[in-house]
Amino acid sequence: METDHRIVVDDSREMNDVEDDSVELVVTSPPYPMIEMWDSLFEQLDPEIHAQLNAGDGQAAFESMHRELDTVWSELSRVLVDGGIACINIGDATRKVEDSFRVYQNHSRITNAFERLGFEPLPELLWRKPVNSAAKFMGSGMLPPNAYVTLEHEYILAFRNGKSRREFEPGAERRYNSAYFWEERNKWFSDVWEDIRGELQNLDRGELRDRSAAYPFEVPYRLVCMYSVYGDTVLDPFWGTGTSSLAAMVAGRNSIGYEIEDEFTRVFDDRVRSVAEFSENVIQQRLEAHRDFVEQKVDSGQSFNYEAENYDFPVTTKQEKPLKFYALQDIREAEDGYRATHEAVEGERFTIGRNSQPSRAASLSDF
Repeated sequence: METDHRIVVDDSREMNDVEDDSVELVVTSPPYPMIEMWDSLFEQLDPEIHAQLNAGDGQAAFESMHRELDTVWSELSRVLVDGGIACINIGDATRKVEDSFRVYQNHSRITNAFERLGFEPLPELLWRKPVNSAAKFMGSGMLPPNAYVTLEHEYILAFRNGKSRREFEPGAERRYNSAYFWEERNKWFSDVWEDIRGELQNLDRGELRDRSAAYPFEVPYRLVCMYSVYGDTVLDPFWGTGTSSLAAMVAGRNSIGYEIEDEFTRVFDDRVRSVAEFSENVIQQRLEAHRDFVEQKVDSGQSFNYEAENYDFPVTTKQEKPLKFYALQDIREAEDGYRATHEAVEGERFTIGRNSQPSRAASLSDF
């Protein structure tokens, strides 16, 4: 299996390089309105925002920033297939403008924008991102009543393009091979992810931001596995350091990334060098976790009704039987990005069990 990964250095408010109805999944984390590190970017897009902030009109600046994002959401409605999914990772903002301190609810404003475009909201996810200091209070410290809570979670908003789910031919192999384990489903489709932690990312190249808004690899990887199948195309209109494209590579999907700052592509080039080894480690972790799950159930006297067709272990449901992993074997530069070759992982490929030790590179939070 081969996948293509295009990188477009351009403004995603007009994605002229992406055809109508050509993308199955969007996974992205946009600039967060009313977070100060993004002010300069929004002010470049609309100079009026600078004037609004200087005038102390925070609500007007908030709305102006979101209008710039709205143009991207409109493009998503064009490029996504009917039934395609858009996953938007976003955090709310707390900010003092002039004498007013308040929370700016980015997640609510984005939900309203997608509904106006005809998207159907799906249940949202929350994940904790406690990368701030140990202090959990702001405002008046230990004295009531003027303190306020610290925002330590982010939203993953999910929207379906249109009212109908995607249709597949009966028994579609690429869909059934893309199945996840029963125990993964129970974890991934919980509405709160408590096992993922945020990260700060220092970027020392050129004029890049002191820190990026990159989410940890596990976030886009889960979303890609949850909402797409092998051979689908994943789009990230706010590409940054390319974590969504890396997740698509590892998961055997195609990807397109739009990034306005060319220097970020150099950061991505560095990350790609180890992605093949990392791909095998991700698969190894998933297989090891499943074998541990099987052993725990057997030790407790439970049994399984189904055997995996491609691996030497049982599974909980009939839908898991055709599950197949594809490890990334080769990654090479193409004219507009990268092309990857993937090889099916056979049952004997890895030595999986309680005594096996994944390599240091296997840590999802490190990539």
